[in-house]
Amino acid sequence: MCAMKLLVLDTSTEWCSAALWLDGRVEARRVHAGQRHSSLLLPMIDALLREQGVALRELDAIAYGAGPGSFTGLRIACAVTQGLAFGAGLPVVGVSTLESIAEQAGAEQVLTVLDARMAEVYWAAYRRDGAGWRTVCAPQLAVPDTVTVPGEGAWVGAGNGFAALADVLPPRLVSRLVRIDDTLVPDAAAMARLAVRALERGAAVDAALAAPLYLRDKVALTVDERRARQTA
Repeated sequence: MCAMKLLVLDTSTEWCSAALWLDGRVEARRVHAGQRHSSLLLPMIDALLREQGVALRELDAIAYGAGPGSFTGLRIACAVTQGLAFGAGLPVVGVSTLESIAEQAGAEQVLTVLDARMAEVYWAAYRRDGAGWRTVCAPQLAVPDTVTVPGEGAWVGAGNGFAALADVLPPRLVSRLVRIDDTLVPDAAAMARLAVRALERGAAVDAALAAPLYLRDKVALTVDERRARQTA
């Protein structure tokens, strides 16, 4: 990976995290924020920059957890990213929260499942492709019993959805996985590696184009309505 300085932040779940990529070295912070992301994130970023003696304008870009995840959390990450990037004249890059879970799983094929509340999950499937990942199943919102393991081979399950909805995940799904790590959540430190690869591919955009990835288009839909939509 080429030398660069990058700020990464994520507020997509109840965890709040920020990281600095400094020419291959990662410095990071993470706290369980509950609903306090808006009050914790900026001081966390300021502390990281001060500790490492890095000014915002010295960065090459700012990356953020684009989603899927909490509506409010995604908006906070996007807004803070835009505000900082506009002020410093920096480009931005959005990173998949589910891919950041795969990055932490230590496996070649990863089924990521993130708790989406309302008895639903966000899920996707990834296969290692060199230093990065190839998307096998794109991120989607689903009821747990519609989640499937794509194809053959050894697949690892990762993400807090396995813990939050353990009682309703279908046995046929769990039996296909060689192991499950239900402690993993989106994290800025893992996103840093993904963001650097995205920047190397030329994926950076103007701060005005930063946008969250929303998968739940209508919060008022019931679980039965969503199940009917998925099986229609």
